[in-house]
Parts: sequence; C-alpha cells; structure tokens
Amino acid sequence: MRLQVKRKGCAAAVADTYKKAGVDIDAGNEAVRLMGSAVRSTFRPEVLSEIGGFGGLFALDAQKYKEPVLVSGADGVGTKLKIAFMADKHDTIGQDAVAMCVNDILVQGAEPLFFLDYLAMGRLEPAKVAEIVGGIATGCRLAGCALLGGETAEMPGFYPDGEYDLAGFAVGVVDRQKIVDGSGSQVGDVLIGLPATGLHSNGFSLVRKIFFESAGWSLDRYVPELGKPLGVELLTPTKIYVRTVLELLAKITVRGMAHITGGGLLENVPRCLPPGLGVSINRQAWTVPPVFALLQRLGDVLEDEMFRTFNMGIGFVLVIAKGDAETVMTLLREAGEAPLLLGGVVPREGVRL
Repeated sequence: MRLQVKRKGCAAAVADTYKKAGVDIDAGNEAVRLMGSAVRSTFRPEVLSEIGGFGGLFALDAQKYKEPVLVSGADGVGTKLKIAFMADKHDTIGQDAVAMCVNDILVQGAEPLFFLDYLAMGRLEPAKVAEIVGGIATGCRLAGCALLGGETAEMPGFYPDGEYDLAGFAVGVVDRQKIVDGSGSQVGDVLIGLPATGLHSNGFSLVRKIFFESAGWSLDRYVPELGKPLGVELLTPTKIYVRTVLELLAKITVRGMAHITGGGLLENVPRCLPPGLGVSINRQAWTVPPVFALLQRLGDVLEDEMFRTFNMGIGFVLVIAKGDAETVMTLLREAGEAPLLLGGVVPREGVRL
C-alpha cells in the first residue's frame, strides 16, 4: 500500500541532500495525502488494510466459491502516454491502465478483486500524481475492484521532466467450473461484439506518426469528421466491460470471449477458439468509427493493417451458442450496451472478413 512513496536513487543521510539529488520526500508525502480519498473510494469489504502498509491485505470470501481460482493480468498504456504528456491532461490515463488489465482477466470469466499500479517519473509532482491515481481509482470503481496497492517511484535522470510510465496489475477470481476458455465453442456459434469507445490503448505509435508527423496536426485541432478536437478523441479512455459481462455470465453460458487489443480482431478472436476452428466476420455488421477511416486515409494504411493494429470499433467479443443469441442481445441492450451480431464460428482456422 502507498504511505511512503518509494524512490530510486542514491541513498543519503539527510533529506536535503536527497532533494538536491533530485528526490523530494516532502513532495512524495504530499502526493500520498492527495491521492488518499480516491484510493479509499475503491475499497471493497474484503480489504483489511489501510493505506500505508507494506502490503495490501484482501480477505477472499471462500464461501462464495466452490473452488476459487485466481486469475491475474498485467499491462500498460503504451505510447498513449505521449498524448497525455502533450495535452498535459492526466486524469483519464489511469482508467486505461485499469481497463487493459481487468478486461483481459474478464475474458476467462473472472471478477476483478483488486488492482495494483506502478507509476514512475523523473520528478514527482504531487498534483499530477493525484490526477493519475484519480483516474486509476475511477477505473477501479467502474470494474468493482479495490485499488489495493501501488508504487510511485521518483527516478531523477531516468525520465524526462513531465513524463512518466504507468503499468497495472489485476487479480480476479472465478470458480474452476465456470472458467471460460473457449474449449466448448462449436461450428455455428455466434459472435457478438461490444462497441469500443474509440482507439482504446493500442496502435498509438502509428496514430502519433500519422497525425503529428505526417499530417502535422495538433491536439487542439477541431476535426469535423470527429465532431471534436483531436486531443479529446485520442484521450477518450478505454471502456471497461466488467459489470455488463459479469451480469451476463450469471444468466447465460458464454463459450468464449476476447478482449480486442493489440492484434485487433484478426489475432485476438482466434485465441478464444479451440484448434481447427475459425470465424467469419461480416464487415457490414457495424459502421467503423470515423477516427479509423481518418487514420487510414491520412496514413494510406492498408485495410488488413488497420484490422491488425486497431480495434476498429469493437472492444470485446463474445462467442455464444446460436440458440442463445437473441436472449443475449436482449440482455445486453437492457444493460445499456449496443451489441452487434458480427458473424459466426466456422470449421477453418483464421478470420475471414
């Protein structure tokens, strides 16, 4: 748990000497104070520790599960961080870090229990740290998990001023007999897609090259195709699908799931199918959001490259028995989603668009 912010650098006998070396202990303590209420707002009843211990304590409710299996995942935000630096806007990037982890463990049917983060920067700025951790706390609340611990490392000389790195780690639980691993998928099963909120957190190296290097655009440029400034579009946080999907899993059998991240639909969907099976996706089933068409046009990117780099507007995919498809579509709409019938499972490996 965060109480004292850990710092990397040369040891020193007195705080003033350490501060001259680039590490400000007082700033670290202030950052902890500012983030305290946001962290506490994520606590679940199972959290036993307060902010400040060397480790976060979480009492798993073993009576709730017949045979609990812990599921863990780790991820980062990639070069989307560069957009946050450029915009000097840091209150949403934490949600991206949470989403990338909890959506991944959700694929196996796991309920996220708690989240840990790692935040490192060259010079610790308490207000900025509080913004970042506030975004992490927002993501944790959306996912229903506790922000149980974290590391804020001040590393002078390692990161340029104004920049930082952020990574996350999620732990969830699922009953062994309820693990979703795709093994039950069959030819004729239906693919249902849940829309993305935009680019999410993948492909930003190409995004930055196209918009800023090739096109020479700025973040504050208003883009008619998007109906908003470019920076607003690019910093839209990754959607968290946890509550919707967990509610669905309690009512219906889902045979497989995929979180659409790096590799896009072409590489992620086959990962939730047994050997020998593939999928056919109806490219006309949804309208690709304007930001993707804009990137393709400005960068002269081939369609296959687009589908391998970006989510193309689909953030999460469910594999459902054909006979359950109508019920699932209704349940998802009632949950506030806009589900899409994307296609089906076929007897040949790979993805056909």
